[in-house]
Amino acid sequence: MARQKKEAEDSNAQSLKSITKSSVWDVQENDIIRMMETGVKDIEIRENLRHYIDVIRCAFEILDLKDATPQQKKAYTKQGYKVCEVKGDENENFVWGLRKKPITRVTDLSYENICHISAAKLIEVLDRNFGGGWDSLTQSVQDIILSGFDISTTTLPKDRLHKKGGLYEKKIADGYDVLEVPKGNWVEAIFAKVKPQQEKLKMQFGDEEDDFDDEDDDADVIVKDDYKNHDEDDSIDDPNDDEITEENYSTMMDLGGGDEDEDAAQLIDFVDE
Repeated sequence: MARQKKEAEDSNAQSLKSITKSSVWDVQENDIIRMMETGVKDIEIRENLRHYIDVIRCAFEILDLKDATPQQKKAYTKQGYKVCEVKGDENENFVWGLRKKPITRVTDLSYENICHISAAKLIEVLDRNFGGGWDSLTQSVQDIILSGFDISTTTLPKDRLHKKGGLYEKKIADGYDVLEVPKGNWVEAIFAKVKPQQEKLKMQFGDEEDDFDDEDDDADVIVKDDYKNHDEDDSIDDPNDDEITEENYSTMMDLGGGDEDEDAAQLIDFVDE
């Protein structure tokens, strides 16, 4: 409740001059309408209005409905658009259809919006697009996700994934959301947790800093746990090595060759005689 109140206060304090391509994801259609109504009265904003509209377009779909009929406006309303009219000067009246851009696919993720979704939302998006697991995502999408979330993965037999006291249980207790991707008799578990705000800010401005600590260099490392490295007592036995036979034993011994072998053979013949 307190968080919602704070977000409402922050949105009320924002104006067209203060929003960025990132922070615009935190506001809603009514906030944009309010900002526009105030902004068109500002000479500086009017002179740079195209810039501010471009910023809004990062998070919102904008339709120009100035010449739309009432029936068309009603149709867009049914599609989830907020139809509004902003009155400025005589030649600056806007009739818009506004709708927040949905984040439903991994291709909808960006550096601007990744820090404005929850881990549960990320898991939902990944689940809708998955098939091959974390490694099936392109490197660019992985980099975007890692800029806002701690990610770790592990692949285990499906009957061992939820073993009591195992990694899965520990990650859930630590606040991670998880997506399970079936892979035959095995399951890849992908754990996601929102990065602390301070760490996200470091990554956001990292390109402007010349000096990095070693910890910063490792900020985006994905922890991959395999079954053998698990803290479980039982493990899957590796296939047994081939038994040593007379044939392969002699092959292993016959590595040197050369004069020394001939000398050894002559010595054996001499002893036999």
